[in-house]
Amino acid sequence: MAQVNIRDDEVDIVIGALHLDLTSFMEDWRAVFSRFHLIIVQDPDLKGDLKIPGGFSFDVYTKSDIESVVGSSSSSVVFSGYSCRYFGYLVSHKKYIISIDDDCTPAKDDKGELIDAVAQHITNLMTPATPFFFNTLYDPFRKGTDFVRGYPFSLRSGVQCGLSCGLWLNLADYDAPTQALKPGQRNSRFVDAVLTVPARAMLPVSGINIGFDRELVGPAMVPAFRLAKEGKFRWETVEDIWSGMCVKVICDHLGYGVKSGLPYVWRNERGNAVESLKKEWEGVKLMEEVVPFFQSMRLSQGAVTAEDCVIEMAAAVKERLEPLDPVFARASEAMVEWVKLWKVVTSRLSNFAA
Repeated sequence: MAQVNIRDDEVDIVIGALHLDLTSFMEDWRAVFSRFHLIIVQDPDLKGDLKIPGGFSFDVYTKSDIESVVGSSSSSVVFSGYSCRYFGYLVSHKKYIISIDDDCTPAKDDKGELIDAVAQHITNLMTPATPFFFNTLYDPFRKGTDFVRGYPFSLRSGVQCGLSCGLWLNLADYDAPTQALKPGQRNSRFVDAVLTVPARAMLPVSGINIGFDRELVGPAMVPAFRLAKEGKFRWETVEDIWSGMCVKVICDHLGYGVKSGLPYVWRNERGNAVESLKKEWEGVKLMEEVVPFFQSMRLSQGAVTAEDCVIEMAAAVKERLEPLDPVFARASEAMVEWVKLWKVVTSRLSNFAA
């Protein structure tokens, strides 16, 4: 892994807490997390106080904190369940955000050495990406590799990387149908590689293990796609898929890169595949409509910031997808509201820092 200079004051680690007792999780990550500031967002539906061991620098945000920022339940932006992590993205004021779920522990590489997920994400974000011409040796900026013969010299400087998507050992991020059909399948294959996802290619992004440059793409991390705000079924497992396609289209438009591969985390067992299938199925079906929309999405030259892009995309969602299902009208509204929230909170943080 290339060595980069990580400034501790430029990094926030966001943890969406879906369990009250974080003791074991935090101790597992102590060697990695202890040098950075943590933003821990408690799922608003989780009752009780979090258990967090000492020795860490952190802020905890609860339901009352969320409501004080975004208002009452009438808001179209919802931060419950897995989506609570997005509130952490909103209130951070650091350049780099690393997001790791509380059901993950540090993984080991093929040599048995502990993987520093934070360092690898920052390396991915601080080294150039190459989305406009694919290098068949993957990341040409890693030690021991370079651009292959035929790669245009005019593109070899690369572009800034906006998003780093890490992977999982043990329980991979399979959807519920795959989990139900292959309940014993586990990912034990460690691949020592990072690649830039080509421009105009979509990918499924999961907030389980990601890093991003908040200054470049923060507003594009949109918590907009919710099939239901309340009730016993939750479909927020497709929300980060929606968010990932939003941010990929925006990165392509603004000329930033998205990387996938290292770092790995070890993902522990959670949930029941059959129950997950009941919750996810409506979202799985709708995604078949969503993918062609994002594949064909082109933003105007007037969209020069991530905020501009989200607003323009929200209008397209309303025009092209709302006729298919009313859920897309809510998604469009949530995208607009998210940008408004982002601007208000960022302005407050800037004034506070000043």
